[in-house]
Amino acid sequence: MNRRHFLSALPAALAVSSLAADTKYRVAIIGHTGRGNFGHGLDTMWKAIPATEIIAIADADAADLQAELKKIGAGKGFSDYHSMLAGTKPDIVAIGPRHIDQHRDMLLAAIQNGVKGIYIEKPFLRSLAECDEVIAAAAKSGTKIAIAHRNRYHPALAMVAKLIGEGAIGRVLEIRGRGKEDPRGGSLDMWVLGSHVMGCAIALAGAPLACTAGVYQGGKPVTKADVKEGDEGIGPLAGDEIHARFEMENGVPFFFDSIKDGRLKKAAYDDPASFGLQIFGNGGVIDLRMDQEPFAWIQAGKEPRKPVLADKDIAKKVSSHEISGLDLLDAIQQNRAPLCDAVQGRQITEMISSVFESHRLNGQRVTLPLKIRVNPLTLL
Repeated sequence: MNRRHFLSALPAALAVSSLAADTKYRVAIIGHTGRGNFGHGLDTMWKAIPATEIIAIADADAADLQAELKKIGAGKGFSDYHSMLAGTKPDIVAIGPRHIDQHRDMLLAAIQNGVKGIYIEKPFLRSLAECDEVIAAAAKSGTKIAIAHRNRYHPALAMVAKLIGEGAIGRVLEIRGRGKEDPRGGSLDMWVLGSHVMGCAIALAGAPLACTAGVYQGGKPVTKADVKEGDEGIGPLAGDEIHARFEMENGVPFFFDSIKDGRLKKAAYDDPASFGLQIFGNGGVIDLRMDQEPFAWIQAGKEPRKPVLADKDIAKKVSSHEISGLDLLDAIQQNRAPLCDAVQGRQITEMISSVFESHRLNGQRVTLPLKIRVNPLTLL
C-alpha cells in the first residue's frame, strides 16, 4: 500500500459513508476456548458497528460456547466452525483464536465458503508457505483479509506519516522498535508483540528488503538443541534475545530488539517502557507507544514533547477494533485492500522468518523475499 492510499483510506473507514442505511453484513465468529479463545475482543467488536449483525458463533468447547452466546446476546451456536460456515454462509468471518496453528485451516475454510471479508487475530500465519497459500486462495475468491494489528488503523499513524513527509523531524536517520520484553522476551515476543511494531515500521518505511540478525539463548547463539515447540501455536521456536537490522524500501534502517525480562520489574504488565517504535530524525524524534494513549508523540527541535493526537473517543474506537472493522467494510465496498491486509501480514511473517534465516546463516545478510518458505529454525 502506498502512502497516498494509506492517508486517504482512513477518513473513509471512519465514516463508512458509502454504506447504505439498510446494509447489514452478516458476521460469523470463530473462537476456541483454551486455545486462544476469541482473541482480544474479536467477538464483541461487531456490536459497536451498526452495519453488521452477528448470526453465528463457533467454539469447540461446549460449556464456553453457551457462555459466549449469552455474552454476545446474538447468533446461533456451533461446536464446529466448518458446519457453521456451510450452514450460515456469512458475509464476514472473525477468526479470534490467538493460537496461530489454527489460522490456516480457519482462513481457508472461510475463503472456500465464499465470504467477502475476514478479520483475524494476529500473528497472521506460522510460515511463508501458509501465507502464500492463503493469499493465493483469497486473491482467487476476492476475499478481503484484515489483520487485527490495531495500531495500524490508528489515525495518529497516518498523521505521523504526514509529519515525516513534511520534514517535521528533519531527515529520518533510523527507526528503532522493541517488544514488550516480559517473560516472553526474545523470539516469542517478536512473534506475538513485535509483529505490531513491524507492521507500523512497514507503514512508515515501506516493504522490508533485507535482514541481518542474531538470536541468542542464555547469552549464546541459538543452536538446534535450543529449538522447542513454541507457545500459542507458533511452531518451532528458540531464543530469549533477538537483535535484528532491516533494510527498508525507503532506505531508512529499522532495528528490532527484544530481551527476556529486559523491562523494569516495577513496570505494569500493560505499560512497559520499551514496547513501541521510535523514528529518529536529525531534527527531532517521533515515539509510538503500542496499545497506549496517546499513541504517538513528537519532539521537534527544542519544542517540548507533545502528543500527535489526543482523542479519547478515537482511542476507544481503536482499542475496541471498531475502526479496523469499519475499514474492512469500506475495503469490501470499495474493492480495495484493508489498511493491514494479508500481504502486509506476509511481510511481517517474512521479517520474523528472516531473523531466523540470517541467524541460521551465521548472521549473513539475507534478502527478501526469502527463497525458503518454511520456518528456518527447522533447518538448523
